[in-house]
Amino acid sequence: MKQIVIAVVLSLTALSGSAWAHGNEKHGKPATQVKKEQKPWGIAGDAKAVTRTVTLKMTDNMRFTPDRVEVKLGETIRFVVQNDGKMLHELVIGTKKELDEHAALMLKFPNMEHDEPYMAHVDPGKKGEIVWTFNRAGEFDFACLIAGHYQAGMVGKILVSAK
Repeated sequence: MKQIVIAVVLSLTALSGSAWAHGNEKHGKPATQVKKEQKPWGIAGDAKAVTRTVTLKMTDNMRFTPDRVEVKLGETIRFVVQNDGKMLHELVIGTKKELDEHAALMLKFPNMEHDEPYMAHVDPGKKGEIVWTFNRAGEFDFACLIAGHYQAGMVGKILVSAK
């Protein structure tokens, strides 16, 4: 059984090709070009196209401030993610379904590697950044998916209005 779990973790690691998410290693985006893949909640944005900056603070009480962000369809937002806590936190944007699935994987494989343009892993006392274009209207979510944080309620909403 142990060999199967190791094989699954190695497979996930090989597929991801990304930064360490939750181990003791440093976190950060590699110096490669951002992968632009359309998601139900939008697509990675260009820094030159930023129309607004939103600062989200994370704390060890497992909350985001603010925990609700309103966006207009077509806006490119720079999220400055500030970790005011003493432990690693992250911001992951997605749908409730995708965040639930990812959080379940994180409980099974807490040292799993992952890094996407809609994620920011932020060390204590540091800041991270996500630039995202909201080209789809709807209600989306963000969360810290570190094992236990999501389950403790470290979540928020993004409402994208059709102008």
